[in-house]
Amino acid sequence: MSLFNIIAPITITCHKRLSPYLEQEVKELGFNIEDSFVTGLHLKGTINDCIKLNLNLRCASQVLYSLKQFDAPDADAVYNNIVDYAWEDIIADEGYFSVTSNVMNDTINNSMFANLRVKDAIVDHMREKTGKRPSTGSELKGVVVHLFWKNDDAELFIDTSGDSLARHGYRKIPGRAPMLEALAAATILATRWDRVSPFVNPMCGSGTVAIEAALIATNTRPGLFRLNYAFMHLAGYDPEVYDKEMELLDKQIIDVPGLQIIATDYSNIAIENARKNAIAAGVVKLIQFAVCDFAETEVPKSSSGIMFMNPEYGERLGEETELEATYGLIGDFMKKKCGGYFGYIFTGNMNLAKKIGLKAKRRIEFYTSIIDCRLLEFELYDGSRRMVLEPENVK
Repeated sequence: MSLFNIIAPITITCHKRLSPYLEQEVKELGFNIEDSFVTGLHLKGTINDCIKLNLNLRCASQVLYSLKQFDAPDADAVYNNIVDYAWEDIIADEGYFSVTSNVMNDTINNSMFANLRVKDAIVDHMREKTGKRPSTGSELKGVVVHLFWKNDDAELFIDTSGDSLARHGYRKIPGRAPMLEALAAATILATRWDRVSPFVNPMCGSGTVAIEAALIATNTRPGLFRLNYAFMHLAGYDPEVYDKEMELLDKQIIDVPGLQIIATDYSNIAIENARKNAIAAGVVKLIQFAVCDFAETEVPKSSSGIMFMNPEYGERLGEETELEATYGLIGDFMKKKCGGYFGYIFTGNMNLAKKIGLKAKRRIEFYTSIIDCRLLEFELYDGSRRMVLEPENVK
């Protein structure tokens, strides 16, 4: 039986606090989830299932297909449990492979040593079975083997993704402090957006949030922007499976008549870069770009629109003091121009968030890089109901 059709445990990883939105995506694809954790989830499936997951998921990082679990008190045990595996069924005679790992074992203080023992085991096995030595290196351009090793418990995977899925592949010009594409997608999935009402994104920077909104609204999947995955280099790979999945991606794109996605920034360069990124993503015609101060953004009348902003956080004291006025103006902008909308502010500075002067209806936890963040939701009444203006102690 082909390895591509053997059912085995699959682990899908993601960045911290994205797992609820990853779980939502995986369920929508029809998979049964066994359990989830803070940076991923577990299910069962085949490598062919991994192909579908790789092409469709917005919030994931890696799709890992389990080969075996074993006890490993030290690095020699890792080698001994790997050297006898049938690697000739996975790596072509003169193929290329790389090794990644997540190691928490007291017997070693450098995960690169664990990687080396895995590489040695694979090379020794292949040389004995085939008489040829596969090429190996750090670039994730061929087969990728991943070792998870915690205490005495180890699990060996095929990383079917290779380069992280969290980068969706269309963004050619990242701009200043860009939001990771997977994070941007997750924050949009966390909102109340119905995917047909206006989506307004002042302070758009390189355009990631607006572009992800357009991709989500039209059901355009990240697999359309990437040409290389690690699963393509496995022995026995059938391109027809991939081609059929790509056909499905094309067919499931939908048109949303009258969709209004508005992205503004005070910087001409930012808007120029955002427009180029939107062209690369194929959604430039769906986004209305404008150069202006955020407070001058034109907001269409709507009873269910979304206003989304990702202002600077202020890493130094002087910057934070200067940004207090900006956050106050953000609150004024939402009160005066965004009636009927749900407003969302993504920030890693809760002290600045208090300056908005509006009471958050929800505080949704996220994490970016090393910063604990919140997506704050504000219900902005259109006049028929009283706005809640009291400042709140945001936690």
